[in-house]
Parts: sequence; C-alpha cells; structure tokens
Amino acid sequence: MMYRINEIFYSLQGEGRWSGRPAVFVRMSGCNLRCPFCDTDFTSYREMSAEDIVAACLKAGGNCRFIVLTGGEPTLQVDAPLIQALHAEGYYLSMETNGTRPVPAGIDWTTCSPKLDFTEGGSLQVEKADELKLVYDGTHEVSDHGIDATYRYLQPCDVGNEARNRLILRECIEYIKAHPQWMLSLQMHKIVGIR
Repeated sequence: MMYRINEIFYSLQGEGRWSGRPAVFVRMSGCNLRCPFCDTDFTSYREMSAEDIVAACLKAGGNCRFIVLTGGEPTLQVDAPLIQALHAEGYYLSMETNGTRPVPAGIDWTTCSPKLDFTEGGSLQVEKADELKLVYDGTHEVSDHGIDATYRYLQPCDVGNEARNRLILRECIEYIKAHPQWMLSLQMHKIVGIR
C-alpha cells in the first residue's frame, strides 16, 4: 500500500502529555473534517510505502524512537503493515486523532482531540484514549464527550488575534482552576518558534 504523506520531520512534541519530548512527526495528508483553525496544507503530499516511511523516519530522527502519527487524520491511512514496519525498527507510536474513526491495533499512545463542536460530519468512535485534548475557545461547552482518558487537557485556541488569544488563555486557565480534572496544554512549539 502507498500512503499519502504531507511531511516527515524531527522536532519536539509541542502539546499535551509528551510536550518537550523529541519526536519524529509523520504527518498524513487528508482529513474527514474541516476545522476552521487547521494549520495543515493537504494539497501537497507524496506517496510513500511503509519501507519509504521507515527510511525517512530513520533519516530525520536518527536514534529517536518516538513517532507522532498526525495529520490530517491518521486513522484514514495508518494500518497494520505500517504499524508493524515501524515497530520492527523499535519505534514507540503515538497517534493524534479526532476520534471519528477507530484507532488501529498496535498504537502505543492515543491522543484524542474531538473537533465535533467546530465542524460538521462524523461522530465519535473512540471511547478510550491515553490522552484527551480539547480545543478551548471560550464559546463551546467543555465536555469529555464520554471518552475515558488517563489525562485530560484543554488547549487554548489560536484564533489569529493576539488580544483574543490572551483572553482565551486567561479564561482557559480560570476554567481549569475551577475544574481541576483538566490540565493546561500550550502549543509550546509556537511559543519557542520551532516546527
């Protein structure tokens, strides 16, 4: 099978539980949702085999064995042959999903970030995740959507307006203080200026 890959690069995880951890990012092209704040270009991609992806990950990340499968929506493409090929090289596989499709078996860490409040189409198929990460915009109700998660994060929405972003951040912090089952996730990569 050939996979549509937007990009493969090495950086630090910028969000959630693994924030600050070196990671090889495998960004899949394509998504079943269209979120207004999405920062991924889906128009350009290259088709790669599982072997091509493994080789690119080894080249990009050297001895780093932590992969973030992201998108887009990685559950549209990630399958058993790709998972097996990456595991064979000793990679720990973390997947970021919007939760509208089942997560394939063999993923080591699942981050579910439901976007149903921001877009139409799809229904949640994920009932359990290691990490739940919600976008907080101060407008939509905060809900765990019935997902059983070990860690729960609220991430302030970047609306592209500095004054509004500061207000959203303050409101998010106050919400978390009043609801301590949630933790704050900042987009650290944007703050420090890395990919």
